[in-house]
Amino acid sequence: MDGLKRLLRDRKIQKIEADRDLVLKEIKGAGQDLASARNSIKAKNFKWATVQAYYSMFHAARALLYSKGYREKSHRGLLLALKELTDDMDEITPDLLRIFGEAMDLREEADYGLEFSEENAGGLIDDADAFLKTIRQVLGVRRRT
Repeated sequence: MDGLKRLLRDRKIQKIEADRDLVLKEIKGAGQDLASARNSIKAKNFKWATVQAYYSMFHAARALLYSKGYREKSHRGLLLALKELTDDMDEITPDLLRIFGEAMDLREEADYGLEFSEENAGGLIDDADAFLKTIRQVLGVRRRT
């Protein structure tokens, strides 16, 4: 938890009161972004499919962070906080967090470097789907929120 103290001290995250409504709002947003990503890939808009799939993961990750009573101040801070806060959670594996970090990189490449592909977008949508399912399971949130 030294890492968590450092994140708080460096203002990468802040303590908040856990709020189930906020958690559910983020899960709903994650589902909407995933649906949008699927529509974008069907339309062959691979950049937006990549961005939307990442944001599905981002909102799901935020929901988990909010459930723990924290709010992020940056995307990277969110990833670091999850690594610290989910260490004892079997469902949130290091591999799952690695995939979230890779999704972050792909989103940045698509958004800022205009580097994207159908293959990466499709893989990211699959990853986002699995990520969201895992977060829903951990939070005890049913499919329809």
